Amino acid sequence: MDYRNFIIRILISFILITLYISISLINFELIFYLIMIIYLLVTIEVFYFFKKLKYIILIYIVISFISLLRIEFDKNLYLNFSLMIFIIITFDVFSYLVGIYIGKLKLLKKISPNKTLEGFIGGATISFICSLLFLILFSINVNLLSILFIIIIISSSFIGDIIESIFKRNNNLKNSSNFLPGHGGFFDRFDSFIFAIIVYSFIYKIL
Repeated sequence: MDYRNFIIRILISFILITLYISISLINFELIFYLIMIIYLLVTIEVFYFFKKLKYIILIYIVISFISLLRIEFDKNLYLNFSLMIFIIITFDVFSYLVGIYIGKLKLLKKISPNKTLEGFIGGATISFICSLLFLILFSINVNLLSILFIIIIISSSFIGDIIESIFKRNNNLKNSSNFLPGHGGFFDRFDSFIFAIIVYSFIYKIL
C-alpha cells in the first residue's frame, strides 16, 4: 500500500468535506455553486486529457449537470442531499480500503483491474451500515424507502466509477489528470457523484 498517496487522499477528502460542511452551514443554497465549479473543473479536465470519446464524455457530463438543475437547493434538502454525499464518500473510502487490504478476486479486470469483489462487498456493506447510523443520528425514518434509497445510491456510485473507468481505458489513461493529488484528477474523484446525481434527481424526494 502506498501510504504517502493514501495520506494525501485522506487529506484532500478531509478538505473537500470540510468545505462542503462549512458552505452548507453558511447557506446550503451556495452548495449549488460549489458543485458548478466541480463540473467546470471536470469538463476542463476531459477537454484537455481525453482524446477518444471526448464528446460522448462531455454529453454525459452535461446530462449530469442538467439533472443537477432539477434539484431545488433549499435548507429542507440539506440532510437528504448530505446523506447522498455521505453514502458516496463512505462507499468510495471503504471500497478502497477493503480492496487494498484483503481484495483478491478481480471484479472487472479488463475495465478496472484494481477493483475487487471483496472491495465492492466490503465497501457496500460498511457504507450501508454507516448510512443507517446517519439516519438514526439525524432522526430520519428508517423504513423501506430509506433503505432502498441507500442501496440505489451505493449502486449508482459503483456504476459511475465504472463508467469513468471505461472512458479512461479507452483513452489509455491511468488517471483522468494530475490536477488533484492522491485522487488521479477531478473526474476520478467525482466520477461516482456525476452518475449518482442523475439518479438522485429523480428520487431525491422519497425521504
